[in-house]
Amino acid sequence: MTNVQELQRIVGGDWVTTKREQIESYLMDEVYVAVRPQPSNDVVVVKPANTEEISKIMKLANREKIPVYPRGGGTGLLGGAVPTQDGIVLSLERLDRVEEVDKDNLMVVVQAGVTLGDLLKAVEDEDLLFPPHPGDEGAQVGGMVACNAGGTRAVKYGVVRNYVKGLEVVLPTGEILNMGGKLLKNNTGLDLMHLLIDSEGILGIITKVIFRLYPRFAGIATLVVSWDDRHAAIRTVPKILQSGVIPLAMEYVERDVIEISAEHLGLKWPAAKGKAHLIVIVSGSSEDDVYSQCQQISDVCQEHGAVDTLIAERKEEQAEILKMRSEIYTPLKSRMADGLDITVPPANVGKVFDAIEEIAKRFGVTVHTFGHAADGNLHPSIMMDAVEKGVFKEVKKEIYRAAADLGGVVSGEHGVGKARLGEFDLYVDAKSKELMRGMKRLFDPNNILNPGTAIM
Repeated sequence: MTNVQELQRIVGGDWVTTKREQIESYLMDEVYVAVRPQPSNDVVVVKPANTEEISKIMKLANREKIPVYPRGGGTGLLGGAVPTQDGIVLSLERLDRVEEVDKDNLMVVVQAGVTLGDLLKAVEDEDLLFPPHPGDEGAQVGGMVACNAGGTRAVKYGVVRNYVKGLEVVLPTGEILNMGGKLLKNNTGLDLMHLLIDSEGILGIITKVIFRLYPRFAGIATLVVSWDDRHAAIRTVPKILQSGVIPLAMEYVERDVIEISAEHLGLKWPAAKGKAHLIVIVSGSSEDDVYSQCQQISDVCQEHGAVDTLIAERKEEQAEILKMRSEIYTPLKSRMADGLDITVPPANVGKVFDAIEEIAKRFGVTVHTFGHAADGNLHPSIMMDAVEKGVFKEVKKEIYRAAADLGGVVSGEHGVGKARLGEFDLYVDAKSKELMRGMKRLFDPNNILNPGTAIM
């Protein structure tokens, strides 16, 4: 049984909640209905104010062997933050300060509960840039680091891992570690910091992050390029990259899906022609540089069968296009059984699209596929008709098998969480699993931190 009185002594009575009606929102994340884990009935939500209070909570939990579930913004898609055993939900929401924007070192120091939206604002107010944009701006940076978030801008600038230069972490046993710093180079010892990145909250609780920043783009533009044929659109992706232009983002969407998102948001999809579209975002050192890249991309696309190319230069237009893509899940979610996160070598994107199309046709179900075309990370969305026909598990298994056969993996950015543990064996060999379990025991000898997540 959780020691509520001791938790209240640590954080104060106002920051410990046990009433079910007050903690419902802390028992779930954005995991899809068909793979949603069942939360425990006996959970205490604790909201510490600082790293020291978290350290005391972890020492208590480790001593009494109480499971602890770290929670950020609740935007994860795989049940990683869902408390499946009786214990403590440790919310990072009060650690919400941007401590420093260091323009001289091009670094920002933020507490783990700062949202992506607040991080972007603080950085942009200083005329600087944090390149990644994983999507939901309600996500908290601790969770973004713990899950190594990706998103649309990964083509040119990579994922969150590329920007983490320092971490403050509380271990399951209560010790506080500081890793890295405002450093561009650091080869001192084994890289424990990068072990914590993408650990999905099973090795330690991230409480503070130092991110690398860049100067703001001098110019940016968004292209919407349209084709009548999906195969032609996908075949053009490597041709754009081979031309020497590396876009900030390159997203593939289909008209029927993106128009659902547009309608939900009260917006209008700008492309009048075509049924398969690439959203290409380019950045450059000047407006002339951006225009030159846009022209080069347009020429390549026209050579490969594009029926229309639109360029959005105004910031408002670009924001609307990105919003329609970023929130594409929202109107679909009520009809989705599961949204997958497969990644294949970029040259195999067309092949995996064809395989998914064949699987959907063979089982007579609907699978909407969209995603990050240039880095091979796709999101096949299996709709509820697969559940209704009793073939959901078979369809998912076939899609995963197709990805594996093409050199792919189960997740490119969402992680494993609790919802993907059943597929873990498809992609991880026995020795790797043994090593992962050994690291978990080393960091967390009593297996109290986010048990049942990320590894089997």
